[in-house]
Amino acid sequence: MSLSRDSVVFLYSDHWRKNISVLAKSHRVYSIDLIGYGYSDKPNPREFGVNSFYTFETWATQLNEFCMDVVKDEAFFICNSIGGLVGLQAAVIEPQICKGIVLLNISLRMLHIKKQPWYGRPFIRSFQNLLRNTAVGKFFYRNVATPQSVRSILCQCYHDTSQVTEELVQKILLPGLEPGAADVFLEFICYSEGPLPEELIPRVKCPVLVAWGDKDPWEPIELGRAYGNFGSVEDFIVLPGVGHCPQDEAPHLVNPLVESFVARHASARAGASSKTI
Repeated sequence: MSLSRDSVVFLYSDHWRKNISVLAKSHRVYSIDLIGYGYSDKPNPREFGVNSFYTFETWATQLNEFCMDVVKDEAFFICNSIGGLVGLQAAVIEPQICKGIVLLNISLRMLHIKKQPWYGRPFIRSFQNLLRNTAVGKFFYRNVATPQSVRSILCQCYHDTSQVTEELVQKILLPGLEPGAADVFLEFICYSEGPLPEELIPRVKCPVLVAWGDKDPWEPIELGRAYGNFGSVEDFIVLPGVGHCPQDEAPHLVNPLVESFVARHASARAGASSKTI
């Protein structure tokens, strides 16, 4: 089968292993680890002084440059959780690159400083400083970065816990044991600024599809439904009996959604181009 000209980019490579091979039958498929995560380089955030390096702007720029330098074409961005913020930010910065975005259980960013009461913000800042700048943070990370903890966390966010296999645990855990991973992790969990999804979605020019596992304990679907009201969102799809990571827990539901979304908007763009000619 010849490959279509449409390119699909997944964020965080190993977590999409059940989707890549399926979509690669008809598309050019790429998956990348954002800098600081997976097996990408992990620069020490302290080297950047007061300016934070691990931001959505940094990751969005990386995604756009990847498309320009490697994909060498426009692309569809398929994103889960916090990756959805990256995809949206990239589409806002360079709207000519992104053909469309699929958001799976995008992070609501409930710990964002804007969503905290004013009287609690000093406490949050103090706690972040404690994690970043004392041994407490490293102690916390050592207790999280174990097979038992990773399995426990995954069993919280997957509704079908039979999908939490030893392979999955290792794929999530091993990158976190690389040098520098602890510093990146602590930097990010203390990142309570930057954009919110409700600020970015209205600014994107490409079509957006939002799908949500209705058993997600971290990002409640009741709050996520509001994203279906934005004009750029063509549909809000409920994935029944699925938790926070639908692409891995229920690929049989996610892969057809991505296929139809890409086909629909690839053909729409092709039709528009032919009319222009």
